[in-house]
Amino acid sequence: MKSIHFGLLGAGGMAREVMPYVRASVSKTINCPPEEMDLYFVETWEPKTSTVNGYPLVSLSHFLNLPGRRYFNVAVGNGRIRETLVQAVGTAAQVVAIHAPQAVFLDANQIGDGSVFCAYTMVTSNSRIGRHFQGNIYSYVAHDCVIGDFVTFAPGVRCNGRVHIGDYAYIGTNAVIREGSDRAPIKIGTGAVVGMGAVVTKDVPDGATVVGNPARQMAK
Repeated sequence: MKSIHFGLLGAGGMAREVMPYVRASVSKTINCPPEEMDLYFVETWEPKTSTVNGYPLVSLSHFLNLPGRRYFNVAVGNGRIRETLVQAVGTAAQVVAIHAPQAVFLDANQIGDGSVFCAYTMVTSNSRIGRHFQGNIYSYVAHDCVIGDFVTFAPGVRCNGRVHIGDYAYIGTNAVIREGSDRAPIKIGTGAVVGMGAVVTKDVPDGATVVGNPARQMAK
């Protein structure tokens, strides 16, 4: 057993897509030779199988009791569940971002702790992104955006410039958010859901679900 351990919380589809580039990303961030780090999938319950895709699968309690230095991140699509898992880990392990080698970051961005950027994602310039953002394949954040904590972008999201997105929002696959302006950024509220393929042309209230082109709020 090595003295440095990284646990990826979750073992579903998102986690299995992220794990192949964890070693290279994390070892670079913490300045550790890749071969000196053990990787684990981690679930909150006692798993019924011992491996997933060749990586050990362990319970959270097992991971948090490993001797040595412990690092982690969460690869789960639901932002509120991500927050619950981060709270469950607490200070027992240190969060580390995971960025695929094909992810592109341009100038003057601010990105919070615990981000996950999958292959072919991009953040252009002068945007602020909160904690535990999750950007799936081929999604992007353009210039002058402000994105809250625990926000999720599904594959192919096009978030154009001057968009403000509240905490826990979920933006569905291939959704498009049009560009706002300095005086009137497009606002997507806390906990809002933008449906797959939706085209957002105006503000979305807190907790609302919008679908279609142009996106319209679904009846409660």
